[in-house]
Amino acid sequence: MTSLFDPASFGKIALSNRLVMAPMTRNRAKPTGEATALMAEYYAQRASAGLIVTEGTQPSQVGQGFLDTPGMYTPEHVAAWHAVTDRVHANGGSIVVQLMHAGRIGHPLLYADGHRSVAPSAVTPAGQAFTPEGPKDYLEPRALSLAEIAATIEDYAASARAAVEAGFDGVQIHAGNGFLPHQFLAANTNRRTDGYGGSVANRVRFTLDVVEAVVGTIGNERTALRISPANPFNDMAEGDSAAIYSELVPNLPNIAFLETCEIVARPLTALVRSLWKGNLIVNPHAAPDAFPASAAAAREVLDAGLADAVSLGALFLANPDLPSRIRAGGPYTAADEATFYGGDHRGYTDYPHLAG
Repeated sequence: MTSLFDPASFGKIALSNRLVMAPMTRNRAKPTGEATALMAEYYAQRASAGLIVTEGTQPSQVGQGFLDTPGMYTPEHVAAWHAVTDRVHANGGSIVVQLMHAGRIGHPLLYADGHRSVAPSAVTPAGQAFTPEGPKDYLEPRALSLAEIAATIEDYAASARAAVEAGFDGVQIHAGNGFLPHQFLAANTNRRTDGYGGSVANRVRFTLDVVEAVVGTIGNERTALRISPANPFNDMAEGDSAAIYSELVPNLPNIAFLETCEIVARPLTALVRSLWKGNLIVNPHAAPDAFPASAAAAREVLDAGLADAVSLGALFLANPDLPSRIRAGGPYTAADEATFYGGDHRGYTDYPHLAG
């Protein structure tokens, strides 16, 4: 039986154990998208994870959805992220960057040029954006043209190339949580009538095209994908989730790994496992009371053969030395939700290690 502490190789990405730090937005980058020294310290502290997946990082300015999130599309971004990857590697860790295009989730007040956010279709999401002027209702996004879809796909490829230049071990494409690829997948956000909309086969095309473009740029063994089947976050309603992922998953190339964020949908996790013969990471939330994911939940999905590795979020946020704590049976520090998004070192780099 596989242990949480067994090493693994997912493509060209080496894992020292099967405990993966899940991607978590922390809003501590510079306003222009550069990673900071504080971010380098934060990730370096957590290098004992088998693999770190960074917070969502926009592949273009148009892809930004939130204040103070990092980018990966300028030489300055590459240089700043290189300081992060150097620190993680010096501490013995592996790290991939998550490329996250927010699509319709955003607001003109976030951007110097005041542009409208983009989406598959002009469908306004419920909810509010956090802007420099405070919370503002989301606005109707602008539907992407076919030429703009092609340019967006190239943005992902160029960002992946930049990520390798920045020293990352690989790239994870975010296709869940209501962001752009997920917006193409879901019935309520994709009302297109061209080759990227309508049928399930058409709605999965954008995600497959992005994956293929990234694979063609950095190779399949450094490329990964994250999905979140049936996740309603960001005003999403997929429709027939089983049909969507039954079309998407078998048509993926043989990438380094697939990660599925489980949102009280264990049957869909089992479906993904049955369809995907490669390396699978599960972020486990089998029941409404299973948030945040626990060490026990991690063992459960690994022991059940549902995953080859397990990603944990809040536990890694508040316990930088989480693998050691799990080996020791705890104790675990509780995360301070008031400091999740934005701010300084408090609730970010000041969580204690067991020895301290």
